[in-house]
Amino acid sequence: MMDENGNQGRVDPGVNPQLVMTHFTPEEQKIIKRVGRDWYVTNGGKEIQLGPTSRYRYVLVKPTDLFKEMFNLDREIILIFSPYEVFEPRSLTALSAAADLHQTLRIERICSMLVSKDEGIVIKLRELLKNDQEAQIVVPFTYQELCETKKGPYFFRNRFIEHFYARDLFASESPLRKDLYFFGRTDLVHSLVNRHRSNQVSGLFGLRKTGKTSVIFGVQRGLLKISGVSAFVDCQTPAFHQLRWHFALHFVLDAINKQNNSKVRIGDMSSYTAKDAPSLFEKYLTKISHKLGSKKIMIIFDEVENITPTVSPTKHWKDGQDFVLFWQTIRSLFQSSTNLFSYLLVGTNPLCVELPTIGRVDNPLFAQVPIEYIPGFDVPQTREMVRKLGRIMGLKFDEIIYSRLTDDCGGHPYLMRHICSIIHKTAPVERPVRVDKTRYSKAVETFIRDYSQFLEMILSVLREYFNDEYEMLRMISRGDLKTFQEFAELSPLYTNHLLGYGVLQEVEQRFDFRIEVIKKYLRSKEKYKRLNLTIEQKRTEISERRNDLEEKLRKLCNMQLLAQVGETTAKAGVLSLLGNPRKTKNASYSLREIMSGNKSGLLFSDLSKILSKNWECFKNIFGPNKDQFLSDMQTINTFRIDAHAKDIMDEEFAVFRLSARRVESQIKSFLG
Repeated sequence: MMDENGNQGRVDPGVNPQLVMTHFTPEEQKIIKRVGRDWYVTNGGKEIQLGPTSRYRYVLVKPTDLFKEMFNLDREIILIFSPYEVFEPRSLTALSAAADLHQTLRIERICSMLVSKDEGIVIKLRELLKNDQEAQIVVPFTYQELCETKKGPYFFRNRFIEHFYARDLFASESPLRKDLYFFGRTDLVHSLVNRHRSNQVSGLFGLRKTGKTSVIFGVQRGLLKISGVSAFVDCQTPAFHQLRWHFALHFVLDAINKQNNSKVRIGDMSSYTAKDAPSLFEKYLTKISHKLGSKKIMIIFDEVENITPTVSPTKHWKDGQDFVLFWQTIRSLFQSSTNLFSYLLVGTNPLCVELPTIGRVDNPLFAQVPIEYIPGFDVPQTREMVRKLGRIMGLKFDEIIYSRLTDDCGGHPYLMRHICSIIHKTAPVERPVRVDKTRYSKAVETFIRDYSQFLEMILSVLREYFNDEYEMLRMISRGDLKTFQEFAELSPLYTNHLLGYGVLQEVEQRFDFRIEVIKKYLRSKEKYKRLNLTIEQKRTEISERRNDLEEKLRKLCNMQLLAQVGETTAKAGVLSLLGNPRKTKNASYSLREIMSGNKSGLLFSDLSKILSKNWECFKNIFGPNKDQFLSDMQTINTFRIDAHAKDIMDEEFAVFRLSARRVESQIKSFLG
């Protein structure tokens, strides 16, 4: 088991000769010996009692080299017996109880085995866990099948493949409430907890889906481990942000009271008038703290932009003085009552602590809360997450992929997980599979092409709150560095948010994208908006856009004519527009073959004629203005023909772009 230096060596199947099995039934002892043919059974565990009658027994098994390699399993795994004819979810509680009896670093938390007398355990367990993205992988077996002697050498391996490789561990959309799949944020969690313990307030901001809420849950778990106290206030709920500031103080007290089960009577909300709310807040927060053992309370305000001036969806927070009065109350109490509470502000927009004044009144949070942007993963953190989850799913990433993934996504865990999810979905069913540069590059292309909604969701923070900064991103993506630099030199505020959010990076006074997939996405959107093009660049753009439009128009014409008038009528109508000899040449072709142009020689100008003649079939796509559409088509075709024959003036090129953009937009709205 160990080499002479104390390192873990080869692990062979078997049963520890010192294993005590007297507390197992004869049937379970037989199963343990069967398990020892594929695993090394190290420990006989203990009997676990849940409630007055439920008893469970377990063993610890160490994966052999085969299971280590196939499933990235290094630590001992709990195999628990559920000796009941009907499976109940409390068996999973018994698993957790067994894990708690051993050191954290000894037990594999991601995977366990469950042996049940319920013959339907496989289906029941799958149904129970299918909607819980954070559930550990529990591989089920029955007493009967493990007592059979005919099960071959691939039995365990195939059952593990069935339950490991089928599950997409990268596809989690919800914030992580447990430690099981929580990667890369441990230092940040410890920092926030320590700031609270030293009576300091904190502010944590970041783009959407950077893991802010998962960090909040991590902070709350961290406080629980040291018997700390916290309360979560969701500023996004209308039940909170539609309240006036004095009633909002009651809401905060009520959240602290209920979430910590302190059962302090804090009075009705109606008694929290503008005059009395500050003193009542102090009185009852002090009582709650005493009820909880005089523990300092961390109050976590999530989605704080919903009560931030100028951006709140509710008028009295957006335009009134509610923000000032609310935070004057909280800050004043925080400063006068040491060790009573601290607060953590979390959101996408740090404006609440950046505004020096609200109206004509000083902002009580300005320069009082340090702004920390949630950092992206570095390469080691990316490697830890991707390697661990990937190998469980049968994906073996080449080492170079971790750095490329970090660079392409700027360390944004949500983006990285989605690219890895695409790799999982497109990889062969037979696992393990090597993920090399080619497989990875295809996944990135697919992500940018087909999953742009994730990028738009992240960019929406800038578009909604910092429109100037968003326009600066568009500038730099289309190569307009001169205008970008002019904005950057006007004020550091223009680049502070872009750098803080981790969208841009600055190297030797030069700005560039840190998140490459956003750069590629914006560049594709801004591709045809660049200025100061050379003649050759103009010709290239005209050719590319015209060819792309022609391909889509051919597809659109074929699809609509078939749907509206049918093959026979549509084909006859198209042939009548061609005239001889093309009409005779194409008479034997199908409509699809004619429209493809490969055999028929159908021209771009022919498409205009087809669309014009059958306008009733297309007016819902291109709008009621037929003349405008046909004029755009003529402009696009004319520039394609003339582009290589002459210089193209900027005014002419602007006309082409306008026509092309109009037709492209109409087609995209229909085809998607």
